[in-house]
Amino acid sequence: MSQPPKSSRELLSWLWQGYLRHYIGILGIAVIFMILEGATVGALGYMMQPMFDLVFVNGNTTALGWVSFAFLMIFVMRGVSSVTQKVLLSKVQQSSAAHLRKDMLARLIRQDPAFHQVHPPGLLIQRVQTDVNAINAVWTSVITGAGRDLISLFAVLGVAVSIDWRWTAVMLIAVPILLLPISVLQRYVRKQATQARDLGAALATRLDEVFHGMVPIKLNSLEDYQTGRFNAHTDRFVKAEVKAALGTSSISGITDIMAGVGFMAVLLYGGNEIIAGEKTVGQFMSFFTSIGLSFEPMRRLAAISGIWQAAAAALERVKELVDAPILLVSPDDPKPAPEGQPDVLLRDVKLSYGEAEVLRGLTLEAAAGQTTALVGASGAGKSTIFNLLTRLADPQEGTVEIGGVAVKDMALGDLRELFSVVSQEALLFDETLRENILLGRTDVSDERLQEVLDAHVSDFLPKLEQGLETPVGPRGSALSGGQRQRVVIARALLRDTPILLLDEATSALDTKSEKVVQQALDRLSGGRTTIVIAHRLSTIRNAGKIVVMDRGLVADQGTHEELLERGGIYADLYRLQFQDGKTLVDTAGLAAQAPVLASTEPGQSGWFRRLARKLLG
Repeated sequence: MSQPPKSSRELLSWLWQGYLRHYIGILGIAVIFMILEGATVGALGYMMQPMFDLVFVNGNTTALGWVSFAFLMIFVMRGVSSVTQKVLLSKVQQSSAAHLRKDMLARLIRQDPAFHQVHPPGLLIQRVQTDVNAINAVWTSVITGAGRDLISLFAVLGVAVSIDWRWTAVMLIAVPILLLPISVLQRYVRKQATQARDLGAALATRLDEVFHGMVPIKLNSLEDYQTGRFNAHTDRFVKAEVKAALGTSSISGITDIMAGVGFMAVLLYGGNEIIAGEKTVGQFMSFFTSIGLSFEPMRRLAAISGIWQAAAAALERVKELVDAPILLVSPDDPKPAPEGQPDVLLRDVKLSYGEAEVLRGLTLEAAAGQTTALVGASGAGKSTIFNLLTRLADPQEGTVEIGGVAVKDMALGDLRELFSVVSQEALLFDETLRENILLGRTDVSDERLQEVLDAHVSDFLPKLEQGLETPVGPRGSALSGGQRQRVVIARALLRDTPILLLDEATSALDTKSEKVVQQALDRLSGGRTTIVIAHRLSTIRNAGKIVVMDRGLVADQGTHEELLERGGIYADLYRLQFQDGKTLVDTAGLAAQAPVLASTEPGQSGWFRRLARKLLG
């Protein structure tokens, strides 16, 4: 990590202020019962003296009755208080963990795409699930230790001191000697636990990539390669976890050594006093029992320091994510979104990702109610325009306006309600077909839903055994590519927004599916302000305006006929795709050759001509 680890006080303060304080009432009751349970341990040690001196040594039958009843009451109190505090702590444990998970998801889901590029899904799943579980698991140890075990230790030590303070001092003689090695072990556990958390996140990321890339793994015979990489990650993770466990266990082991040294010293010192008759057997047994009962809470309290260090490593990672600033937010005083069919304007827009310039002073206008198409090589900035319009990113310079209102001046919810987006990915959720179309909306009438279904999915809906209630599978895997696209189009039609964004919506389809989907898109775009990204020029010939982009700038624009008449990049693209009436290559293919063949300034078309000669002989 680039920053020093947070102190335990900082982490506990953050956790208390953000989450645990909401359950202070339940915690207070649980602490009361923990105190009662801890006090019973001291009571057991105290009752040893009357049991031995009055009953076993003196043979007092009257004392036998009340001593026996006292022991019964101690164990009843111990059982009731133990059950009660465990149930209450479980309530706090699960509720606070659920609160933390909900808060994490609520914040992570609002982060911008740049954040999610740095934090892959596997890492975030690890943080939300595994790391929160690690924090969750520590509460039983930490809170119980701070309550029951600490009270138990004070109670039995109090009994020991009341019998003979010198015996108690001798018993604790090894404590100062062992504080330094325990402190060193705590830092060691924190370091190893932090490494284990990072390796665990790497494992989760690796699994996410493997399961999402199963088809290319099989097609490229990468099973052994990916398995080997996962095994290497797993071995490092196991090694770090074992080292952390070694450190945690060593703390408990040192405590046992300390107790053994102290017990030996007491036996040597106190045994002589018993032999000399200076102390009774009952006093020694009460002291002996109290010290014996102190071993287990002492060991648990010592182990807590190691357990806490492991939890602190997880908590620090979780805190970093929860505290990460959300950069793209609504303004404090948002302007209302434009009504009707708005136009779209980008003026002198500049945007860079690190050192890479994506848009270099781009100016572009999409007329209201018309279709504007964006064409150009990959990396020209087409998809970035979509991100700017929907505020998935903000430009460093320039303005982005919709209907005369700057997008940064609108509430995010109002802004995104202006758009329907259909992309080539056709992302569906692992829900039913109905849920993937409605996306949680409850205000859609049956008539409106049926109208959407008739327009886009009615031809394949009867083929699905459960109809609208058919699960579509992970990422829509139970449907074909064309079916997934039409479900997304139906979803967009149901939104009925004034602006439609189409991002290469048919590029991944076969010819037959493309024709069906394209017809659906044409119907959907009617009467809307539509912006289309296309590699296949056949899909945009009838656009009101075609904008040719090159290296973050507008190289040319006009209608299909105007651009052909002028020549240049678009005309070269068109000739390449439709030489002799047949599609030879799309601009995605051109983009792959662009880095090798490009040698002209933006807006010129020499590299396209050289590519044409290369492809067409």
